[in-house]
Amino acid sequence: MAQLQLKNIQKSFGDVSIINGIDLEIEEGEFVVFVGPSGCGKSTLLRMIAGLEDVTGGDIVIDDQSVNNLPPVKRGIAMVFQSYALYPHMSVFENMAFPLRVERLPNDEVKKRVDVAAKVLQLDARLEQRPGTLSGGQRQRVAIGRAIVRHPKIFLFDEPLSNLDAALRSDMRIELMELHKTLGSTMIYVTHDQVEAMTMADKIVVMRSGNFEQIGSPLDLYNRPDNQFVASFIGSPRMNFIKGECISADGKTLKVDLGDLGTITLPRKADHLAGQQVTLGIRPEHMFLGEGEFTIELKPNIVEHLGIHTITYSELPGNDTFIALFDGNPDLSEDKPAKMSFTLDAAHLFDADELAVH
Repeated sequence: MAQLQLKNIQKSFGDVSIINGIDLEIEEGEFVVFVGPSGCGKSTLLRMIAGLEDVTGGDIVIDDQSVNNLPPVKRGIAMVFQSYALYPHMSVFENMAFPLRVERLPNDEVKKRVDVAAKVLQLDARLEQRPGTLSGGQRQRVAIGRAIVRHPKIFLFDEPLSNLDAALRSDMRIELMELHKTLGSTMIYVTHDQVEAMTMADKIVVMRSGNFEQIGSPLDLYNRPDNQFVASFIGSPRMNFIKGECISADGKTLKVDLGDLGTITLPRKADHLAGQQVTLGIRPEHMFLGEGEFTIELKPNIVEHLGIHTITYSELPGNDTFIALFDGNPDLSEDKPAKMSFTLDAAHLFDADELAVH
């Protein structure tokens, strides 16, 4: 039995529906990431699990017990917010100890729990300092430590790294993954950053407009997106999309007319697409220079030389931007035409309803 179950969860504010009847099961010890654009409902969903928002409809079940009517403190969860929300006049020790003081635990138990959490988070040398003397990453670790000391069944993280700079975000991602390994606890993490989702999650839940678009492992979503939205959201740089028309199908392959870019024959068993509008998808990192199974000649408008790889931005017919990523520092420059190719098995195809055709 799953540790957390969401059964037909709905949330409305007046006549405005925010969460539209979703179902999800999360197993004990999983690291699950809710990802999606701003306003898709991911933070609202997390707050409902925490008990900070009422549920309009459906049932939230933790360890086989419905918690819809339980206050947050009785749910066995701990939440880490985007804001550190630390008390500036208290030491690190007292900030971490605060929820245990509220529960009126004995002083020796408070000290034991704080010391253990501080050691895990490498804060044991900072316990007497105040938050104002700490870096952003250290303050976030204090906020996480305040959650750890409660020994929750489930940790909830609401975009906890968004206030940090890029280098600190990278470091904290690693620390959170190590923390998950150490504690073995269930963690649910909300972010709009798909890089965080890809690097941290056992399971990703992609949300849009209060619905679940796809649930799966990071590589499942990357390699086999269910629709064009998931394909565009998972992966960085984003997937390229080229509009076309399926002009023939023979039961084994589809021939797609891509306009000025020519025609491409893809190994797909989807005869029903003949005569329909389709969209070809190709990830920038799946492009290579020179001739290949399908080759296009493009003139980059912008070339980014980043050392480990090079990214080009070119204009397609119709003014769409085509992004390509190449390893190292190939001889590419702006306004100099280059032949770029991809293999047929790297191509994705989507029908007129933006659903993937595998």
